[in-house]
Amino acid sequence: MSLKQSEAWISLSQHRRMVAELHLRDLFEKDPHRFRRFSLELDGLLLDYSKNLITEDTLRLLLDLAAAADLVGWRQRLLQGEVVNHTEGRPALHTALRSSASAPLLVQGKDVRAEVREVLARMEALAEAVRNGRYLGYDGRPIRDVIHIGIGGSDLGPRLALQALAPQHDGPRVHFVSNIDGVELAACTGRLQPATTLVTIVSKSFTTLETCANAEAVREWFRAAGADEAAIRRHFIAISGNREAALAFGIDPQRLFPIWDWVGGRYSLWSAVGLPIAIGCGMDAFRQLLQGAERMDQHFEEAPLERNMPVILGLLGIWYVNFMGLGSHAVIPYSERLRVLPAYLEQLEMESNGKSVDRDGNPVGYATVPVLWGQTGTVGQHAFFQALHQGTQPVPIDFVGIVEPLPGYERMHEQLMANLFAQSEALMRGQSAEEARRQMAAEGLSAERIDDLLPYRVFPGNRPSTTILLRELSPRTLGMLIALYEHKVFTQSVVWRLNAFDQWGVELGKQLAKGLLTALRDGSGMAEHDSSTRGLVERYRAWRGLD
Repeated sequence: MSLKQSEAWISLSQHRRMVAELHLRDLFEKDPHRFRRFSLELDGLLLDYSKNLITEDTLRLLLDLAAAADLVGWRQRLLQGEVVNHTEGRPALHTALRSSASAPLLVQGKDVRAEVREVLARMEALAEAVRNGRYLGYDGRPIRDVIHIGIGGSDLGPRLALQALAPQHDGPRVHFVSNIDGVELAACTGRLQPATTLVTIVSKSFTTLETCANAEAVREWFRAAGADEAAIRRHFIAISGNREAALAFGIDPQRLFPIWDWVGGRYSLWSAVGLPIAIGCGMDAFRQLLQGAERMDQHFEEAPLERNMPVILGLLGIWYVNFMGLGSHAVIPYSERLRVLPAYLEQLEMESNGKSVDRDGNPVGYATVPVLWGQTGTVGQHAFFQALHQGTQPVPIDFVGIVEPLPGYERMHEQLMANLFAQSEALMRGQSAEEARRQMAAEGLSAERIDDLLPYRVFPGNRPSTTILLRELSPRTLGMLIALYEHKVFTQSVVWRLNAFDQWGVELGKQLAKGLLTALRDGSGMAEHDSSTRGLVERYRAWRGLD
């Protein structure tokens, strides 16, 4: 039976017509305890989903949909290391990277928990040697800077964590290079010194075009400074699943850390990919990050589905995408330290569930992941919130706020948080014509002017949002927040019957790029391409004087 033919789906479709007649303002007025009934709290993380266009019946029917999809069974398959990534024949064991359990967890006869503990110990030894000045560069000076080269999850995870944990960053500076356009790389090489710079290269395959090109360019930077191969080997660290390619590049085996095939790139923050976090903030902070993620893992595994944060968050997304027809979702963190969070979640959600074929290889026949986007508040308020309040397409929003202020900025933080709470309330309530009239009258406008302006001063409201509050932005709460979204994505993949852990859709462009690289250089092999692509390549070559 297809998902759309299931009893739960049909019931939700019928229920949607009833909910479409409701307004969030009325739901709050009729139920003074709505916040208490539609919010959850766990160790300093509060999830308020009361401003969503749902009733208790909505949640009951969504939970029926999750039950029909066997979410509980799939959750156990994930956590126990079964092959949930069937197209690549692998488990998805990012949860093992942060597990404190001592019992063996066997994958192909190997205890992955023991392997993880060994890598963590190696990470700690290296990070502490760099941080305390014992790890010296080729001219005898300590390391002052780290250039981290990666792309996708290899970049976004450490980048997010180090920006979020900036107040705890007391080690060497970390600089990120991901794009192949040379801008980030030039910014680093223009102001750093090779002799005091450590380079971390992250590529699971060690064939990623952007990462390998940037790594080669940095190696040339060292050579241009007079460093010999032995010196360069001391300054380069690799995190990869392709040991042979990394060694062929010149990586010292003692400075090579593994990425196992059961860790996807967008779930790799918790592995040795997080080495820059340990170098910048210390291994204790990195372990606290792992502990926070493990706490959310435990909650996801143990909490009843109706009180389960990732499950609720995932089902709300399904409600809006599949039954309310809303194909866009915004994430607005009211913290500059979380400015990378929307970009991180763009990859996590859209690469995981941006699929149109189900686990059986059949077209899904329904919408899956929405377009996810966002920016920090209050910056976003002065950019796109007009469309959120009065535009024709409602956009569900996740607001993320931090309760504890930056020391010395308490008054500014109060203004920030007042804006967060005001925006979620304004989106929910809206402003009626009567309220708009009263407001303009209080401003002293004439009756005629009020009539002219009235259509523009009415806000429909009924725009859904979820608010996530962290008591403080610490390594532990950051770990909980990221893991919350990881398990939300998995919940949705189960209901949508998707494999959340492959990403075949990114491969075609990579394959075509290899051939086009040759065409850009010598103009060959263009006959097989369409006229637009041929025209673009020809213009590129002409403007660069390559013809």
